Amino acid sequence: MKSILKVVFVIIGTLIGAGFASGQEMYLFFFSYGIKGLIGILISSILMGIVIYQTLKLLNKYEINTYKDFLDLLITTKNKSDKSKFNIRDIVNCIINIFILITFFIMIAGFGAYFEQEFGINSIIGSMLLAILTFIVFLTSVKGVVKANEILVPILILFLIIIGFISLRDINIPKLENYIITTNQSSFILSAVLYCSYNSILLIPVLITLKDYLKSKKQIFFISFISTAIIIVLSVIVFLLLIKVDVDISKLEMPAVYVVSNTFQVLRYVYGFIILGSIFTTSISLGASFLQNVSRNKRSYTQIAAIMCITAILISKIGFSNLINFLYPVFGYLGLLQIWRIIINKV
Repeated sequence: MKSILKVVFVIIGTLIGAGFASGQEMYLFFFSYGIKGLIGILISSILMGIVIYQTLKLLNKYEINTYKDFLDLLITTKNKSDKSKFNIRDIVNCIINIFILITFFIMIAGFGAYFEQEFGINSIIGSMLLAILTFIVFLTSVKGVVKANEILVPILILFLIIIGFISLRDINIPKLENYIITTNQSSFILSAVLYCSYNSILLIPVLITLKDYLKSKKQIFFISFISTAIIIVLSVIVFLLLIKVDVDISKLEMPAVYVVSNTFQVLRYVYGFIILGSIFTTSISLGASFLQNVSRNKRSYTQIAAIMCITAILISKIGFSNLINFLYPVFGYLGLLQIWRIIINKV
C-alpha cells in the first residue's frame, strides 16, 4: 500500500500545479460551460484514469526507461527500415520535451504571480525562490522528487478538502448559469478531452520515472482508481469556488486565491500554502522528467538543470495567465493522438 500511495501522491502532485490550484485551469476549460462544466470534469477525470491505467500497464510489461522508449511502442511500423516512423518519434519526443519545459516555466511564473498578487512583492523574487528550491531537489534525483510529494501532497489534499467543506456549504449551484461565457455549449466535451490530453502530455513522462515502484496489475488498478477519485473531488472543489468571484473573473491571475483571500480571510494563508506547495510539487515532477529525457550523464543533468532554472526566471516575466491561456489549449490538441493510441489502440 505504501508504494501505491507514493505513486498516487506524485501523480496528484504533478496535476495540481499552479494552473489547477489557482483556478485558472478550471476557468479556462470548464467554468464557462456552467453546469455542463461539472460533467466535463467527470469525463476528463475518467479519461485521465484510463490513461494512467493503460500507461502503467505498458510500463509494467515492457522495458521502458525514457519517453522515447514509450513512443517506440505507440508509433509502430511493419517495415523496420522505414526511417520516417523513427523521424516521427523524434519529432513527437521533441515536442513533448518542449511542452514539459514550458509548463515548468509556467510553474515558476505562477510562484512569482502569487507573491505579486497577494503581497505586492515583485514576481521575479518569487520566481527566483522557486527556481533555487527546484534546482536543489533536482540534485537529489527521482527519490527526492518522490519524497517531496510524499510529504507535501497529503497535506495539500487535506487542506483543500477542508477549505472546500467550509466554503461550499452556501454555494448556489443554479447561479452557475450566470457565468456561461461560450455560446457553443456542446463543445464542453471537447474541452474535457483537451484537458485530459494536455495533462497526459505532462503526466506520462513523470509516470515513466516511477516505473520501479510498480509491482503488480492490482497495484496499477488501485493507483489509477484512487488518483481518479482524488482528481474529481479536488477539481469540483476548485470549480465551485469560482462561483464566489464578485469581479470580472477574466481579469484575475488566480481567481481561486482571490475568493479565499476575500471571502475567508482566516484561510488566506492556508490556501497560500496550497498554491505554493502545488506549484512546487508540479515543478519538481515535471523538471525531473524533462531532465531524465534529455540528460546523457550526471554532468549534463546538473548543467541542464542549472540552465533550465535560470531561463525559467527570465521567461516568468511574460505572465502566468498569459502563458496558460495560450499554450495549454494548443498542447491539448497536440496530445490528442497520444491519448487515442493509449486508450483505443492495442500496442
